[in-house]
Amino acid sequence: MTRELRFGVATLQNASWNTLVERWQCLDEFGFDSAWVADHFVNPFFPSEPFLEGWTLLSALATHTRRIRLGTMVTNISLHNPAVLAKQALTVDHVSGGRLELGIGAGGAPTDHTMTGAPDWDPPERAARLREFTEIVDQPLRNEVTTYRGRYYRVEGAEMHPAPVQKPRPPLMVAALGSKTLRIAAEYADSWNFVPEDDLTPREALEQTARRNEMLDEYCAQIGRDPGEISRSLLAWPFMPETPFDSDDAFHDFIGRYREAGIDEFIFYWLREEALEYGYDGSMVVRSVDRAILERLAGEVIPALRAEQT
Repeated sequence: MTRELRFGVATLQNASWNTLVERWQCLDEFGFDSAWVADHFVNPFFPSEPFLEGWTLLSALATHTRRIRLGTMVTNISLHNPAVLAKQALTVDHVSGGRLELGIGAGGAPTDHTMTGAPDWDPPERAARLREFTEIVDQPLRNEVTTYRGRYYRVEGAEMHPAPVQKPRPPLMVAALGSKTLRIAAEYADSWNFVPEDDLTPREALEQTARRNEMLDEYCAQIGRDPGEISRSLLAWPFMPETPFDSDDAFHDFIGRYREAGIDEFIFYWLREEALEYGYDGSMVVRSVDRAILERLAGEVIPALRAEQT
């Protein structure tokens, strides 16, 4: 199944409220499909810089945009109660007029634990908790009353009124890398989000993406689900081994190769006004975008790419 290309932008909430509103309105006007905020207690790489809370900010930004879909890239389960998160998602779905994309991931940034006292689970427990967490978030958004008794989470007669604007619920994105979390995505996700592991070559990152995409298809087949029901999203992490922003040809090549690997949604980072900066340890360059690059991509490059798909 060939899905329509989609493009989104993740912004970090490391600027003033007025600046963030202006950035999101630009993204809305430029024509991007989606905009995203992070869900961390602080910026993990620059913990001393200003940083606003993600879900509160998302609800506010929804009132200052009109068309663009919006979400968290991605919600960290360590910082949330799943039933309360379902209620937050319901609220943002209504505030935005049905534009919410509900992203969930296992988390893991050290500062989210050290600064808040949230427990830092080992990987097996983190994956097991992600499964229960995802199941609980899914059920209240579909049902008026939910009771759930798991190993890690319990919900007793949780009532959800009104129903979400989007039916049967806002689209659920699950960020997954390993086999356990990919199985969760196969069962519950409308969209799977992926970031290649660090320290890979461009070829290795592409091959890892393709293999994980195949694994997701395999897990869908095992449970009798049509893999075409799940869109495939790449977060173009600024520390990836290549940048698609050097030229129009580089962008076309990057999108084409990852498109062949199964990706149909590309999400880029807009970290600051400048396009490039040094990493937190001074040893690497962050591959971000700036306003001019985004405007050109949305106005010229992306429409040409989409025209080639028709």
